[in-house]
Amino acid sequence: DDAGKFAEAQANFWSEGLRLWQHFLPASAGEPLPESPADKDRRFSAPQWRSNPLFDLIRQSYLMLSDLLLKSIDNLEGIEPKQREQIRFATRAFVDALSPSNFAFTNPQVIDRTIATRGENLLLGLKHMLDDLRKGQMTHTDASAFELGRNIAATPGKVIHETPLYQLIQYEPVTEQVNAVPLVIFPPWINRFYILDLNPNNSFIRWAVAQGLTVFVISWKSADSSMTDVTMDDYVVGGVIDAIDTVRDLLDVPAVHTIGYCVAGTALAMALAWLAARGEDHKVASATFFTAQIDFTRAGDLTLLVDDQMLKLIESISADKGFLDGRYMAATFNLLRGRDLIWNYVVNNY
Repeated sequence: DDAGKFAEAQANFWSEGLRLWQHFLPASAGEPLPESPADKDRRFSAPQWRSNPLFDLIRQSYLMLSDLLLKSIDNLEGIEPKQREQIRFATRAFVDALSPSNFAFTNPQVIDRTIATRGENLLLGLKHMLDDLRKGQMTHTDASAFELGRNIAATPGKVIHETPLYQLIQYEPVTEQVNAVPLVIFPPWINRFYILDLNPNNSFIRWAVAQGLTVFVISWKSADSSMTDVTMDDYVVGGVIDAIDTVRDLLDVPAVHTIGYCVAGTALAMALAWLAARGEDHKVASATFFTAQIDFTRAGDLTLLVDDQMLKLIESISADKGFLDGRYMAATFNLLRGRDLIWNYVVNNY
């Protein structure tokens, strides 16, 4: 029953707490605690978290309390499964925010750095934070580090077709012969095709061209107020299917290979179903999906942020412009992996 589960959780908590305090008593000081999964936590990988007894105590106490809070959610009764997961998600975000690694005076690495730089690191961090506040978005990368044609969009190609929704890029061949069936890549319209074509050493597009494929990539138009009436149907029919037909007509080929990446993979799956319903699925020789969701019955933590209230909120904040500001989308993705995409940058940048 509930009382029994609560009593068991309390007993386990006190047992873990007693074990922790015994470790720091003079008689056993320095004796290592048994290894646990928490010891592999990257936030506390620096040796200072273990070599200094005070910071070791802070670390161990935090991990013990975090574990207690998260496990206590399983003992909640009388709530729907989705509510339980929403509570777990919120609790995890709360616990991650309170990590001692996030605060200057409970993070031994920050203290060491502050002493070594005489506080310059904190002043520089304050400058970074103020810059981000002005932008309204947390900085994950140094935008000035990227140069078109050198370490982003580095593979030679040209725009051969343009619509109000997208541009179609064709890349120059580098082999004497090319495959008879071309490849059309549909990247997400959130971050577009750049991740697939960084520097020559890690460009998927350059690799595909080197395999003898004639490669086309969609470059979607960034959403603005002119796209207020654009719907998913437009991306599927006016984007995916239009590009497939354009390439088929351009090269006079019966079919194309396709790749759908992220949300564009979802759109590609919808396009394949649409073509099949019309008896035109022969236009696509193959379809490959990169990190794309098609069956949303188990879509992970993202479903916790999608309900009627959230949809109403999205409609209200996008009503004036007619589209959702990308900064809201970025914040949503950051929340899904707060430890890596929020607090990691708070510590390193601020």
